Amino acid sequence: MLSQVLFDALAASRSVRAFVSKRGLRRESSFARRFVAGETVADAVAAARTIEAAGLTQTLHYLGPAVATMSEADRATRTCIRILHEIAAAGIGRNVSLKPTQHGVSVDRATCVDNLRRVLDAAGAQDFFVRIDMEDSRYTQVTLDIFETVWQQGYRNVGVVLQAYLARSVEDTRRMNALGARVRLVKGAYREPGRIAYRSNARRNRAFIAIMELLLTEGTDPAIATHDPGLIEATTTFAATRGIPADRYEFQMFYGVRPDLQTGLTSRGYRVRVYIPFGGEWFPYVMRCLGKRPADVGFVLRNLLLDR
Repeated sequence: MLSQVLFDALAASRSVRAFVSKRGLRRESSFARRFVAGETVADAVAAARTIEAAGLTQTLHYLGPAVATMSEADRATRTCIRILHEIAAAGIGRNVSLKPTQHGVSVDRATCVDNLRRVLDAAGAQDFFVRIDMEDSRYTQVTLDIFETVWQQGYRNVGVVLQAYLARSVEDTRRMNALGARVRLVKGAYREPGRIAYRSNARRNRAFIAIMELLLTEGTDPAIATHDPGLIEATTTFAATRGIPADRYEFQMFYGVRPDLQTGLTSRGYRVRVYIPFGGEWFPYVMRCLGKRPADVGFVLRNLLLDR
């Protein structure tokens, strides 16, 4: 908990962000390079090729800023479409994720829907799958509303994310399963109040397992996103008990986190997809990743001092 608070504070600090960000991701050995492919599409493509060469699949996520105006949302959407073209030209797997706050959800819901449709149209023309990421609880309902809007309009090259630690997520899972939507299940990474979210790790794990079981028995090509060996074992055991073949679901993990676990699962015949972030707004993302890994505090502080 102390580690999470520390890294949340670092992520929110403008001075620390400026100090670290101006050095960028220049050194391959920098602490940020452990979790982020780089700042450019070329960096992301190179990382994706390495991942695919190891027998895994990947999804690319552009780390752009949350927008505050309709013109910024339009610019972010045009950037996303340009990135789709560059990924397609590179010949790698065509799977991306995006955050609604990058496309105007906090400015105007209808504008965000229009922007998402622009992305999905461009994605569909090039055989991409697009995952709508889930952010903090302020955006849970509107994100699901936007997803359902485009789903009802006939888009099928799109999926959504659900967070196990939110008490509402079991019912949300049932609704998404009834639609036939592709769900990515995560434990949840934001600091939420106890009235809406499970605070203890044990309770979060129980919720994760309950939703995982719903997805494997009733869902459509679910993605089980975890690095927890216990939750992975619970998933494979449940699937085996129910006779659910390994090609009916996949595991997803973050770039730079437990690569040994990723390749180990692949060697056992499971599908594994690696979430590869890239882009200029990498600092808050890296801080959130490190907040989950207390053992890395000393490593990060040394790099902050030495990465010059």
